[in-house]
Amino acid sequence: MTHELADRSISKPIGIAKDVSVKVGMFHFPADFVVVDFEPDPRVPLILERCFLKTDRALIDVHKGELTLRIENEAITYNLDQTSRYSANYHQMTANKIDVTDKACEEYFQEVLGFSD
Repeated sequence: MTHELADRSISKPIGIAKDVSVKVGMFHFPADFVVVDFEPDPRVPLILERCFLKTDRALIDVHKGELTLRIENEAITYNLDQTSRYSANYHQMTANKIDVTDKACEEYFQEVLGFSD
């Protein structure tokens, strides 16, 4: 398996971390991560794919620009139009910025921006 990074470089995974506890607000979710070796850039957001969003019963209100994560009777809602107000601490490797990207949209953006083959 290989991954093409945003700068068009190719990276091979060095491992897969399974069932990592990810804290989102007051909730903890298990998630799998592909571990790659590359220089970190704190300006690059975490991209949540459909499997994470489905597992964590995410509700996305496109009109309001909100992402709601739920566990049983509790919920936390993020305003996606104001993600810059959520803090980030890159020295402790925690980040609270959220971007939600659909694979089809990502491919379309790459084509429009001239990054497709």
